[in-house]
Amino acid sequence: MAPTGARIYAFDWLRGVAVLVMIQTHALVLLLPEIHAQALFTRIVAVDGLVAPSFIFSAGFALALVQVRAGLAGRRREQALKTLKRIGEVLLVASYVNFIWFPLWREPKWLFRIDILQCIGLSLLLVMPLLVGLSTRPRLLRWVTLGGALVLFAVAPFGEQATGLAQVFLNNKPGVLDATTGAAFPLLPWAGYVFLGASFGATVGSMQSERELWAWLGLLIGIGGLLWWNDREVAALYPPHQFWVTNPANAAQRWTYVLGLVALFRLIERRWPRSAQSKFARWLAGFGGASLSAYFFHEMLLYHRHFGLFAKLFREKADWPLFWVLVAALIAATWACVQLWARVEPRLRAGLTSLAARLRPSS
Repeated sequence: MAPTGARIYAFDWLRGVAVLVMIQTHALVLLLPEIHAQALFTRIVAVDGLVAPSFIFSAGFALALVQVRAGLAGRRREQALKTLKRIGEVLLVASYVNFIWFPLWREPKWLFRIDILQCIGLSLLLVMPLLVGLSTRPRLLRWVTLGGALVLFAVAPFGEQATGLAQVFLNNKPGVLDATTGAAFPLLPWAGYVFLGASFGATVGSMQSERELWAWLGLLIGIGGLLWWNDREVAALYPPHQFWVTNPANAAQRWTYVLGLVALFRLIERRWPRSAQSKFARWLAGFGGASLSAYFFHEMLLYHRHFGLFAKLFREKADWPLFWVLVAALIAATWACVQLWARVEPRLRAGLTSLAARLRPSS
């Protein structure tokens, strides 16, 4: 029997690997332009395409997991408030990153730019009512969120046709605010991964045996494999669209790969339980658990106009050997910043809480 509260290290490792690949993905700007035509570059870019699905799927999984466990333990409202606070932090960091990259004080339109953090935050808000309302009925919740995921993926190609204000959220075509503010990660199809992850999280959050986890994992991989196998037939159901962005078969291919990695990690976790306590596994899980701060710090180290020494010194200058050295250095620098922030953040929170208490009028 698997205890309901047991930790699932497979997802900690998935997020950790996603952080490492994310850093490598964004570091591709350091490579010499002529390298982009090489086969190795093409293969790496194909693997890099799994980073966003991994993060978004993991976000839905984690949210459903904690909400279901809290619901079954009679702490539904308490956990919901904690989750809303966490989603608020994600959206706050997303807005701050936009503030750094774009002149919001002159052009507030950039607040509406939907990048991956905004996409994750908004998607979590969309699924939140279902998770809270059905947290005490996880078997129903997993089917409802799976159905929601399939619907979102199914209508994604039609989202490319959206116009007006809706297209700010539903597709990556610019034109509503001006010619430059298309969404980098529109809710269609990306919100579908949150709902898909939530269906798995609801299953794991209430499971009484390991068989339930593998059965649901097999179902999701089976659906993904079926859509992927019939990609031409699926594409023919829709008007012309960007296959590699919105087609359900393409999304299925991505989540099949991601879940295959989850299955591998879970097998390792169960077959060799002591592996979770190894130094590398704990470091990888730590990186995954700090994915929000890792996202922020690696972007600043790479791109910031003042602190982004990597791009400032090496943009489009690195061959393959130098590139991998720079990636390793960027990972190490990001980890150092994450560890420093982990020490500073609790003190900062305590200070802000104390200040708020002093400013609050006495009754």
